[in-house]
Amino acid sequence: MTDPSLSAPFVSLVGAGPGDPGLLTLRAAERLREADVVLYDALANPELLNLCPQAEWLDVGKRGFSPSMSQQDINALMVQKALENGGRRVVRLKGGDPFVFGRGGEEALACAAAGLACEVVPGISSAVAAAAYAGIPVTHRGVAKSFAVLTGTDQHGSAAYAGLSGVDTLVFLMAVKHLERIAADLIAAGRDPRTPAATIQWASTPQQRVVTGTLADIAAVVREAGVGAPAVTVVGEVVRLHESLNWFVPQALPLSGVQVAVTRTRAGTGSALAGLLAARGAQVSEIPLLRFTPTGKRREVVGALSGFDGWLAFTSEQAVSALVDTLLAEGRDLRLLAGAKIAAAGSGTARALRERGLRADFVPERSGSAHLGATLPAGAGELVLQVGSQEPEADLAQALLARGIEYHLIEVFRVEAAELSAEHRANLAAAQVVTLASSAGARGLAQVAGTGFTAAVIGPQTERAARAAGFTRLVTAQEATLEGLTDAVQRAWGRGA
Repeated sequence: MTDPSLSAPFVSLVGAGPGDPGLLTLRAAERLREADVVLYDALANPELLNLCPQAEWLDVGKRGFSPSMSQQDINALMVQKALENGGRRVVRLKGGDPFVFGRGGEEALACAAAGLACEVVPGISSAVAAAAYAGIPVTHRGVAKSFAVLTGTDQHGSAAYAGLSGVDTLVFLMAVKHLERIAADLIAAGRDPRTPAATIQWASTPQQRVVTGTLADIAAVVREAGVGAPAVTVVGEVVRLHESLNWFVPQALPLSGVQVAVTRTRAGTGSALAGLLAARGAQVSEIPLLRFTPTGKRREVVGALSGFDGWLAFTSEQAVSALVDTLLAEGRDLRLLAGAKIAAAGSGTARALRERGLRADFVPERSGSAHLGATLPAGAGELVLQVGSQEPEADLAQALLARGIEYHLIEVFRVEAAELSAEHRANLAAAQVVTLASSAGARGLAQVAGTGFTAAVIGPQTERAARAAGFTRLVTAQEATLEGLTDAVQRAWGRGA
């Protein structure tokens, strides 16, 4: 198999797992970050697309019994996109595992027929993950030593099921629509009507629901509970273990079912904050508010820093990476900063500096631009250069100028409002709480979607910016950390957001 790092065109058939984006494999995440085009299914968690903001996204549907592109059309589109512009890297992102009733084999054959290099990146199949998240092991010593996975979309008939009489556990994918017929055929094939059965909907996500019954009544139980696709049905004695092993109960979590919009001011990987909120049961959508573009003033940056021996102040991680990129684009590197003293507004910025090979000489005890300006060990008449965007950091500037310290801004990147998709706007409209983790985020949200939200904010500086932008329903984190912001979301919801 050709190494995809060495060639294009290239197609990766990637399994997205059962629903929780945290269950994506490391290889799958790597392929998404490298992708030029992503063709994704309806059952692939849309938050995974945050891993590939650089790619062209194409929704090809493929959700059971709903309108979608035909498989033949998907195959053709996948090949077409891989061959465009002299060759592109295409990710075909599929729920679960590509080769477990995912028609990944057909797509791999289409690539082979077109002479395209292709790989398969396995995903965690809902066939075992859904049962696991319901506390049902598909095998268990003394109870079940074998299992079979079947599709519920085909009418197998009782004769076909008779051949499975020696299999202890049966797992049906995409079976809700035909569950009554499947159960009847299993009973006709000799299965005891009293055999325990369970149906798990939206496994591994905050929306997960589990209903249990017997083979005789599971279809009626599912219908009465209003459980629909996507769902997995498990039949066998192992279902009895659900009551004792039901470890994942999102309805019992403090933010169960609460819709939270996490506003992002950076492109890239999925948000750690989203993971913390989801762990408490929230239904999280990530909203990209801003996009960053390189500065058009690279030579000015190099000129201002050449020979500079005063303080360089960094107030964001983006500023760190943008400065390094600017220097490299001009054929320079970090040696240009040899005489400067480095200050960071908080631990996150200091960490970003370390990751780029720079050590902060000063970090205030309390995070924030105002505290940096108030406590920076500089004297009156000295010059501080803030490395940032086209917008000055007002709190930093005011604190420094009040001490008689000269302030000047070096623009290493530009901030522009992002274009929100229809899906992002729908998610914002449905959000019961939004998060604001920066002053830029507060201003960005006000600009693109208004201020009529209940918002959890990460600290006093962000709160001031949010109030200045027009927000009125605010809950401020007691500690300026992601954990503190998660607590603030919970308090905002508890107050009747």
